[in-house]
Amino acid sequence: MFLSALLGVVGTVLFVAALLPLRQVAGTAAFAEMFLERGVVPFAICFLSFWSLAILFLKSCKLAFQRRSLALDVVPADHDFVLSSATVDNVLENIYQTVDDPRHFILFNRIVIALSNLRNLGRVSDVDDILRSQSQHDDSVLEASYAVLRGLVWAIPVLGFVGTVLGLSQAIGGFGGVLQSADDLSQIKGALQGVTGGLATAFETTLQALVAALCIQLFLTFLKKSEEEFLDDCDEYCVRNVVNRLRIMPYERELTS
Repeated sequence: MFLSALLGVVGTVLFVAALLPLRQVAGTAAFAEMFLERGVVPFAICFLSFWSLAILFLKSCKLAFQRRSLALDVVPADHDFVLSSATVDNVLENIYQTVDDPRHFILFNRIVIALSNLRNLGRVSDVDDILRSQSQHDDSVLEASYAVLRGLVWAIPVLGFVGTVLGLSQAIGGFGGVLQSADDLSQIKGALQGVTGGLATAFETTLQALVAALCIQLFLTFLKKSEEEFLDDCDEYCVRNVVNRLRIMPYERELTS
């Protein structure tokens, strides 16, 4: 979270710095003023937006790294290989030789936990149950990992509404001051030009927040779908390479009979 927040600050600073030269260009001056001349709310919206994008970017990088584990074969490809309590050490040794720490990989962590249970207890029938339990645990962890993102996506439109309230209060307060100080219609007309700045703040901050929240929500949806597909691929990998290789040994048949 600290790294993503730091990236959000850097992104906000770079975005604001990029807007400064645009204030001198006729075609883009209005766009730059939407962020630079509307108080502090647009800057807060930018920070939360870039923070959210940084979290999504880091999650996508981690997902790409986790997907690489699906291409690794840690169970011997020999069709005659039988996975049992007697051969489980061969698979565990392959895993530890392939990666530095299986706990850093969702797929290998599942397999190590299940096979460690098989090695310690010697019951093949428990491996499938353990893999299913780990799959449910990974689903829960995935869902919990989006809690902060959902909070940020909720907070961005709220900030837009806060900017709307501030802009409307500024506009209404300015209009009341114009009516008290102006004597004729021409003075009122000239003074109202300053009041429109509050209305611009009111509507533009809402627009910024809604557009930012929409983009982040779309990115979040596609990334979550990709992560769910990865977890499904992990389930399929475990069934194909672990569960389908399990064999109940003779002494286990005697215990279960």
